[in-house]
Amino acid sequence: MDEPLKELGDHIVHATAGAVTGCDVRLGELMLECPPDRLLGLLTFLRDDPKCLFKQLIDICGVDWPEREKRFDVVYNLLSLKNNLRIRIKVATDEATPVPSAAPVYSAAGWFERETYDLYGVWFSDHPDLRRILTDYGFEGHPLRKDFPLTGFVELRWDDIQKRVVYEPVKLAQEFRRFDFLSPWEGGIERVLPGDEKASPPAPAKTGAN
Repeated sequence: MDEPLKELGDHIVHATAGAVTGCDVRLGELMLECPPDRLLGLLTFLRDDPKCLFKQLIDICGVDWPEREKRFDVVYNLLSLKNNLRIRIKVATDEATPVPSAAPVYSAAGWFERETYDLYGVWFSDHPDLRRILTDYGFEGHPLRKDFPLTGFVELRWDDIQKRVVYEPVKLAQEFRRFDFLSPWEGGIERVLPGDEKASPPAPAKTGAN
């Protein structure tokens, strides 16, 4: 599987004349790196070229690398139903440099870019309606940044019981989820989980006549 992907990657690199700055095959998928100013041309080529036909935009998401000068990766996941292939494009940017909106190429990009802006603070230029989509009115900060504090912010919301806008402190509780590891829906593993060895075995049931 890797060899056809490498051939496709070589085709894209040569056909787009400098739009691809990095090309690699990882985990059975072709991964490309692209500068922001060449993004729309590359996406258009990937959508329309007969050897590509990546006509479905599956997702746009962000990755935060606080130690880097360009701390954010904007990641585009595309699917070609015709060729049964997936491809991933990464664009690096910082807090101040906008990334061109992919909405003119993929209409679904509008929602994904709003989410990336809301959670990471990445700005998408020429977006038709770039505003928050998940956090509440007046929310400050971007919750998926690595340096976002878990407490200390205030949000405002409409309280339907009090019939007014209320201000409340934001607290993101990080509770451990309780998985039922013996459930077939969770994989049904049959082994001692860490910590179970400390539990006392159940007492044997009493038998015999009263």
